[in-house]
Amino acid sequence: MNGSILTTADRGGENGVKLRLKSIVERIRIAAEKCGRDPSSVRMVAVSKTQPAETVRKVAETGGITLLGENYIQEARDKIEALSDLNLTWHFIGHLQSNKAKIAVGLFDLIHSVDSVKLARELSKQAAKIGKTQQILIQVNIGQEASKSGTMAHTALDLVHQMAALDHIRIRGLMTMPPFFDSPERVRPFFSALRQLRDKIATETIPGVSMTELSMGMTGDFEAAIEEGATLVRIGTALFGPR
Repeated sequence: MNGSILTTADRGGENGVKLRLKSIVERIRIAAEKCGRDPSSVRMVAVSKTQPAETVRKVAETGGITLLGENYIQEARDKIEALSDLNLTWHFIGHLQSNKAKIAVGLFDLIHSVDSVKLARELSKQAAKIGKTQQILIQVNIGQEASKSGTMAHTALDLVHQMAALDHIRIRGLMTMPPFFDSPERVRPFFSALRQLRDKIATETIPGVSMTELSMGMTGDFEAAIEEGATLVRIGTALFGPR
């Protein structure tokens, strides 16, 4: 069931969106039931980066997609404004700089990629200005790759303790982008490690911290991620097609 789900029959057009979405939903269901989970405990974040607003509109209206993930602040701001008439929820899943915190808190329900106290403080400060409590995930560099953002696993708990003291931040869980492998089974240990870290942090019962979300898994490996506990899977290519 792994790999691309794009076939000759389901390329392009509104019918293609429906077929791709149906296939993804079915794969999520099978993966969840395989490990004894309720499929409704897994939500798909449709990764709409680089997709024009009108393409996203068609997907949202045709496929019933309501949860979108964006990587770039300026692109997201323009797209969210263009689609403001739709009932959509937006998550930020890319690298976020502190100087973009003000814009981010005004746009996103959940920010997946918080990896420093400096960024968390700025998000809390900007959220306070608009009377909001910003929901966030802590990004963990579970593969310890120099090319990727995220706190290291051994510093995550301390980071959570420090961020939990901020009045306008609420930590909802963890996110990771593991090393890339062609085989989902080679990625599985990294998903498992993030789940174990989440469970460890949860046992601390830190006030204001709810370790309910695990954002992990993309088009090529989301089934393995679900089997290891993912609650949010970030799907782009399998839904929109190759960029």
